[in-house]
Amino acid sequence: MTIPIKDDRAIARMRESCRIAANVLHELKALVRPGISTQDLEEAGRLAINRCGARSACYGYQLGSRRYPAHTCISVNEEVVHGIPSLRRILHDGDIVSIDIVVSYEGYIGDNAGTVAVGLVDPAVGDLLRVTQEALQLGIAQAVIGNRIGDISFAVQQFVERHGFSVVRDMVGHGVGVSMHEPPEVPNFGRRGTGDKIRAGMTLAIEPMVNLGSYRTKTLGDGWTVVTADASPSAHFEHTVLTTEHGPEILTLPTLLPAPSAT
Repeated sequence: MTIPIKDDRAIARMRESCRIAANVLHELKALVRPGISTQDLEEAGRLAINRCGARSACYGYQLGSRRYPAHTCISVNEEVVHGIPSLRRILHDGDIVSIDIVVSYEGYIGDNAGTVAVGLVDPAVGDLLRVTQEALQLGIAQAVIGNRIGDISFAVQQFVERHGFSVVRDMVGHGVGVSMHEPPEVPNFGRRGTGDKIRAGMTLAIEPMVNLGSYRTKTLGDGWTVVTADASPSAHFEHTVLTTEHGPEILTLPTLLPAPSAT
């Protein structure tokens, strides 16, 4: 399939949708603490998205005959992605929680995610979060014109596996724009110099999903929640990135924070 290349008008709208997604994620991460339920975070996310004049791109998202029932994806500990918020799921000291926010604003999608430690976590889990976040930055640094998608994939996989963790194979990053999922796929594993060539004007959701144990996953009976097959903790960090003549630009940055370097 043809990879969409965004013009100036589309890029301007992507900036707004991504800014909203980033601000909502920042707001929810600040609420994480022992004793809060994932449904509390969901309600805060729903209100924040509405307050910005956007809508959740997750709510009602269809997969086969199923529609996703929440406005946010909130995944705890061994849950990799697509965790459904619940009043019964209370966060405890030592947990980790991954929050995935996808919004639609004026016809364009903003997509980002991050994993937060709840209180004090095991040092190995702390390392998992650090390595996954650093792997994201290394992947972003490869999103330069003339490189290939496999260069992003290779950078993420090599860094993660060098630190003794594993990258999920069953879910991958992707293009994003008028749709939540556009070409190309952006795996977190692969070979350097392979895949589609990177051109200016591409908007990519780069999102390492990294497990403390095996890379294998399974889907729970709700049809949505993906968990590690061995019940080991999993971390997930994601940015939407614009490829430009001057290098990769991270679009999903909260307006109240300075932009980090991608290199």
